[in-house]
Amino acid sequence: MRTRARIVTLVCVLGLTAGGCGASETSGGGGGPDPNDKRAVALGCIRDEGLEARPAGKRAIQVNGIGGPRVEFFVTSGEAEGRQFQGGAQGAEHIGAALLFVNDAGDEQLKKIETCLEDQ
Repeated sequence: MRTRARIVTLVCVLGLTAGGCGASETSGGGGGPDPNDKRAVALGCIRDEGLEARPAGKRAIQVNGIGGPRVEFFVTSGEAEGRQFQGGAQGAEHIGAALLFVNDAGDEQLKKIETCLEDQ
């Protein structure tokens, strides 16, 4: 019984200390998004451009809700390009390690998003 209590205590302590170790939109210093997190940087830039944007899943950004542009991020530019070659990105624009699915976006909106993606 003592062993079980120690294990439960240890798990609780580890859970409390690990709570601060997860990924977030800001770096530890609170100075904005982690520059190594391309999605967080792009999300901040897109929002700064006055567009409504939110994270979607683990590696995408949805702009202006369903039907609006969607940006999907990959580890490398080659991985994004490979997705296009496999036919999984019809109608998408390849920008660095991201694919921009245009959907119902206007030219002005797309230019803002493209600029944010190119700056990475």
